[in-house]
Amino acid sequence: MTQHNPNIEIGIGDMELIEDALRHAKHRLGMPGGPESDAAIAGRTVREIDDLLGRLHNQKVFFRPRKTPYVSG
Repeated sequence: MTQHNPNIEIGIGDMELIEDALRHAKHRLGMPGGPESDAAIAGRTVREIDDLLGRLHNQKVFFRPRKTPYVSG
């Protein structure tokens, strides 16, 4: 039985490439007459892509100053 690697090494450039590929696939699925002609299959796939893009986004650590209070805007 296979096991997952707990120490996956993906760099920032790799993440950008994955996100760009997912957005491109999502765009192609949303086009009329695209590769997925069945709307139910295409809708399910688009939802799955959105979910994965959201999880990737949540993995990111954004810069926040440590010495001063953070004020957004």
